[in-house]
Amino acid sequence: MGGTLIGMDYLVSGCQNPAAKNVSVLFDKDHVKFLDEVGDTIIPKTKTPGAKDVHIGAFMAMMVKDCYKADDQQIFMKGIAKLNDECNKQNGKDFLACTPAQRTAFLNALDKEQVAYTKTKTEDQPNHYFRMIKELTLLGYFTSEPGCTQALRYLPVPGKFEGSIPYKKGDKAWAT
Repeated sequence: MGGTLIGMDYLVSGCQNPAAKNVSVLFDKDHVKFLDEVGDTIIPKTKTPGAKDVHIGAFMAMMVKDCYKADDQQIFMKGIAKLNDECNKQNGKDFLACTPAQRTAFLNALDKEQVAYTKTKTEDQPNHYFRMIKELTLLGYFTSEPGCTQALRYLPVPGKFEGSIPYKKGDKAWAT
């Protein structure tokens, strides 16, 4: 019983970064809306819900605020502004004003940039801001209820263990 109570303190505070207590002012409704749109460009709505449908912007804001170190929080926040500025330079308008095709092309180019950066970066260099955004989008989406139950194959109560299940190209991955 005592171990359970002590463990609860660690569970509740496990993802809270003490340096991040003043970061809540960094994320406002506009940031969350912007992150929803970026996330929805990464995982758009198809036959399954998109990232905006699972409120990915609020998830990213919470994760950055509660779990990222102060340096990574600054990189993330500067990255949001940089992403919008670079889109404006490239397309002559803000990210939110771009068409879905322009957004996709811009984020694909940005993803290539972050892949090249990540391949050459050293341990003392920070992560690329777009890598953080993309990772949080994927994490938030595929751990959400719609992501697990609609985008992935899901069995709430799995049957017997089958170590080798045939996979056909185009099949959904398993959530459980």
